[in-house]
Amino acid sequence: MNEIDPKSYLDPAEEKMEMAVEYLDEALSHIRAGKASPKLLDGIRVSYYGSMAPISNVANISVPDARTIAITPWEKAMFKEIEKAIINSELGITPENNGEVIRICIPPLTEERRKTLVKQSKAEAEQAKVSVRNARRDAIDGLKKAVKKGMPEDIEKDAETTAQKIHDKYLKRIDELFAAKEKEILTV
Repeated sequence: MNEIDPKSYLDPAEEKMEMAVEYLDEALSHIRAGKASPKLLDGIRVSYYGSMAPISNVANISVPDARTIAITPWEKAMFKEIEKAIINSELGITPENNGEVIRICIPPLTEERRKTLVKQSKAEAEQAKVSVRNARRDAIDGLKKAVKKGMPEDIEKDAETTAQKIHDKYLKRIDELFAAKEKEILTV
């Protein structure tokens, strides 16, 4: 792509915006909303034959009901490892172990905790918006420089308009993700 093609500025910007939204989606999935989800365990690693592995690599994880996560280790030796990893994680929940299954009971959220989680989610969404705005700004700065290198001004103006439209589309997606997470957190 040459410096006069507006796509060489718009495509990387859109890619960065897409990444910001994907990162937000991932970050929000780890914010506990009072509902049981196997995703809550995604960040937790256990020691398994000398390496650190996700719990899903050493056990079956199921969600028998909205408030319970059941973990069935494939090997007896993993019970202690998995329990220890959960206790030391940021989940803030003590697992129950009956020798067959490790259960994590997700307590209902207090009003205070809900407000904190909404704030945390909003902060993640704001962070994503900043990334999207930065990507738009970088694209527009690049386009303005391209005019000096010979890009026609009308093409640059159209590309700026396109950059704004892409920006708006991603901000809308961020707002939608946040709204869905907020609803999930506040739904009792």
